[in-house]
Amino acid sequence: MTEAILLVGGKGTRLRPLTVHTPKPMVPAAGVPFLTHQLARARAAGVEHIVLATSYLAEVFEPYFGDGSDLGLHLEYVTEEEPLGTGGAIRNVASRLHSAPDDPVLIFNGDILTGLDIAALVGTHRTSGADVSLHLTRVEDPRAFGLVPTDGTGRVTAFLEKPQTPEEIVTDQINAGAYVFNRSVIDTIPAGRPVSVERETFPGLLADGAHLQGMVDSTYWLDLGTPQAFVRGSADLVLGRAPSPAVPGRRGERLVLETAEVAGDAKLSGGTVVGPRTVIGAGAALDGSAVLEGAVIEPGARIRDSLIGAGAHIGARAVLDGAVIGDGARIGADNELRDGIRIWCDAVIPAGSVRFSSDQ
Repeated sequence: MTEAILLVGGKGTRLRPLTVHTPKPMVPAAGVPFLTHQLARARAAGVEHIVLATSYLAEVFEPYFGDGSDLGLHLEYVTEEEPLGTGGAIRNVASRLHSAPDDPVLIFNGDILTGLDIAALVGTHRTSGADVSLHLTRVEDPRAFGLVPTDGTGRVTAFLEKPQTPEEIVTDQINAGAYVFNRSVIDTIPAGRPVSVERETFPGLLADGAHLQGMVDSTYWLDLGTPQAFVRGSADLVLGRAPSPAVPGRRGERLVLETAEVAGDAKLSGGTVVGPRTVIGAGAALDGSAVLEGAVIEPGARIRDSLIGAGAHIGARAVLDGAVIGDGARIGADNELRDGIRIWCDAVIPAGSVRFSSDQ
C-alpha cells in the first residue's frame, strides 16, 4: 500500500475573494470541494492512508472529511503553526507516515487538477530505482514555470528557475506538482524551518548525486491558482475533460445539484455547475460558470466564465463575463462586469452603476 501527503496549507492569495472564508482546496469545483476530487483519485489508484498538511483555515478540513472512511480512506491532519513551505510541510508530517525507509510516499500539491496516471508514476519510481520521482508535463509557454530537463532515460539533470530569455528555455517540461519520495528522503529535509522543495530540496538532492527521475505525462493538467483557472477546471470536470470519480452527477453541459431551483427556460451550458439551494431565474443564461451554494441569479442575467460565491445575489439582466463575485456580495440589476473583475465578499453594487461595453 502506498500512502500519500497532500499539501493543503496555502493561503490561496491569488484566488481571493474566493479564499477569504474558505481554504483553496475546499472551494467547490464541479459541486464538491476541490480536495474531494484529489482524494477520490488517490483512492482509485490504491492509496489508503493520506496525511493532510494544513495551515490556513486548518479547522475547516476535518469537520468535513472526518477520518476519511466515507471515501474509503484513513485521513490524518497535521497543522503548521507557522508557514513552512512545501518541503517544510512534508517534513512536518513525517511522523504520521507508516512507510518503511525504502517505501514510496506520494506527495500532491493541493491546487493541481490533473489526469495523472498515479500508478504509472509509482511504477516508474520503483523500476528506475529513483530516490525521488517527479510528474512532469509539457506546456506551450514555460516562462511562468520552473523547467525540469531530463536525459534520454528520464533522469532529471537540472532545476531551472523561470526563464527570462529564449536562450534559457531549454525544455518545455515543467514540474507538475506530484512526486514520489522514498520515505528515507523525507527524513533528510530540515525540520522546524521553512523549506522550499522546488528551490532547496530538489536542487540539493541533485547536487548530492541523488537519483531524481522525471515521468512526462501529458494528460489533462491545470494549475487552479487563479479564479479564471478555477472556473475553467470546474467546467472541465463537469464536461468530462478532466477525470474524477467524485463528480456528483452525470457529466455534460451542466450539473445541477439537489435543492437548486432552476427556471424552465434558463439556459445552462459549457460545464456550468449550480450548487445546492441556489435559485436561477427565468431567462437567465449561464455558460462555463460556477454558482456556489445559496446564490441567487435573477431573471435575464447573463453569466459567462464567472464564479458566483456562496450566498451572492446577481440582479436581473446583469451581465458578467470573466467575473468573480465574493460570498454574500450583491450585484444590482443591469450592471455589466467583465474582464476578470473581482467583487469582494459582502460588497454591494447598486443597480446600473457599473457598465462596460466593447468599445470602451
